[in-house]
Amino acid sequence: MNRSWYAPRRLLSYLLVAGIAVTSLFPLAWMAISGFKGQNEVLRTPFQFFPDVWRLDNYRLILADPAFVRAMVITFVGAVIFTVASLVVNSMAAYAFARLEFAGKRLWWLVCITPMFVPAMAILLTSFVVVSKLGMLDTLAVLIIPGVAASGQMFFLRQFYLNMPAAVEEAALIDGATRWQIFLQIFVPQSLGPFVVVGIASFLGYWNSYVWPVLVVSNPDLTQIMQYLATFRSARGNEWGLLMAGSTLAALPTILLVLIFQRYIVNGVRLAGIK
Repeated sequence: MNRSWYAPRRLLSYLLVAGIAVTSLFPLAWMAISGFKGQNEVLRTPFQFFPDVWRLDNYRLILADPAFVRAMVITFVGAVIFTVASLVVNSMAAYAFARLEFAGKRLWWLVCITPMFVPAMAILLTSFVVVSKLGMLDTLAVLIIPGVAASGQMFFLRQFYLNMPAAVEEAALIDGATRWQIFLQIFVPQSLGPFVVVGIASFLGYWNSYVWPVLVVSNPDLTQIMQYLATFRSARGNEWGLLMAGSTLAALPTILLVLIFQRYIVNGVRLAGIK
């Protein structure tokens, strides 16, 4: 390679990455800063990024709203339960399809991964009918149970389990270990990276869900945070600064989650590469 071109190309790549980062982070930064603005400053013309005077009133008011705090808490609780349940169900299914032999395995695997290719909106009405017939409407269970088994997560974890050495499993079987012991004591401890990827995907999917909660939940005590924000204008009027403060606080848990586990996310994706 001609070294005279190396520095300019490297500089260009840095500029490109910086441009992408700025473009991606600008809306988030504007939202957070708008929470410190007065009501008439958020949509001011001409555009002004920073407020004339930094105010904490919007953040104080939104945190003093019992409906907002309740929505944040109930959504967080539901997201944690949903994440744990997703990890348990999908990891066990992935292990079974990756390492066990049973009758109709290929057929059942086809059945399990088929939902990957079906848009969620296409089965929204039928899903509503099912949970309605089961008497699950207006319960926390209706927000958690229908989405626990996810074909995409099964597929992801199965690829990781397929790549694990068979010799370790065979040695454990020779020593008298059961399949449950092998799964819990060998496979689960080795699955931290993929579990983080699947767990974060589950948490984000639940936290950002809007259409399904609106359809199946009308009890104010179970209002999810995205429902709260979506109905904010009709309930509170054009208080844009307050809405931006609420949106910023609603985004914080997911941002912190990704920042804390970013190293595991990269390693998890790498380790679960397609076999």
